[in-house]
Amino acid sequence: MSEGSIASRVEEVASRVCIDHGLELVHAEVAGPEGKPIIRIFIDKPAGVTHEDCSEVSHHVGTILEVEDFIHSAYTLEVSSPGLERGLYKRADYERFAGRAAKLKSRLAVGGQRNFRGRILGVEGDTVVFEDKASGRVSIPLEAIVKANLEIDVEEEFRRAKEREQALKALEDSAPQG
Repeated sequence: MSEGSIASRVEEVASRVCIDHGLELVHAEVAGPEGKPIIRIFIDKPAGVTHEDCSEVSHHVGTILEVEDFIHSAYTLEVSSPGLERGLYKRADYERFAGRAAKLKSRLAVGGQRNFRGRILGVEGDTVVFEDKASGRVSIPLEAIVKANLEIDVEEEFRRAKEREQALKALEDSAPQG
């Protein structure tokens, strides 16, 4: 069985298990050497992924892979959350995370540039509209994006933390003393 068909079968299995457990399948991939592949499955949910979620998905996907037996070598199965700097793989990811900081790498040069760092503005047609820190607004064809990840905007995170802290202090100050 070819690497591509194994990857698509793994993705089908992982997708079914995620749906059954109320989770989002962010991405599934087969990597590593041919004789000892690594199967990576990234899952998410609105409240965040727990260790138990990863364990459940690993158990169920592992069982199905053993029963269906289409991977004809020893493999390693890894199930995890996508992390803070989650990968962006589908059109829906770019729509969902519009306004967020990200970095993108394009197969094709856009305005003489292949690496972009800035903010996702949205999706128009088949292109991601991106505000690049170096070159301003660019439109990058979805099919040309070879790698994309959210980026943590440290200054933004500190600002949000400070706002939460101030809101909590205001609540405490306005609470009746007893």
